[in-house]
Amino acid sequence: MDHFIEKALNLPPLDQIGFVVKDIEASIKLYDPLFGPFSTMEPDEMTYLYRGIEEPCKMRLAFGKTGNIEIELIELISGKSPHKEFLDAGREGIHHIRFIVDDLDKSVSAAKKLKFQPIWTRKFAEGLAVAYLERNNDPLLIEFFENHGTMPE
Repeated sequence: MDHFIEKALNLPPLDQIGFVVKDIEASIKLYDPLFGPFSTMEPDEMTYLYRGIEEPCKMRLAFGKTGNIEIELIELISGKSPHKEFLDAGREGIHHIRFIVDDLDKSVSAAKKLKFQPIWTRKFAEGLAVAYLERNNDPLLIEFFENHGTMPE
């Protein structure tokens, strides 16, 4: 990421690299020597605001680590999402980088001034929200994650 953008958005160091994969089990085997061991989860289907439309989405997730960086593997099960766009374009691999932010709305507003657009968002609970942002001619998405709350049951 351009250091000007990082400074303008007052971002901390990135804390996650997200990969979109077609087969999470095969990807865990492939990446385990580098980033393992992995923990896996399959959350219930959730609704996200995707390009202005509420869309259900279901994924399988796996989490590994390298140093202070979390490695997230995402296998899309169903739904329209940036992950589906990525796979439909014939891609697999690094999809996004994540930054933990104190105030998601404030960070998204600042990013818009730098030509980033939120394309996939969800507020899970008070103080717990996510947004993927894109900009023209840049295949790498940016994820902002606000994490001051607790996931609802």
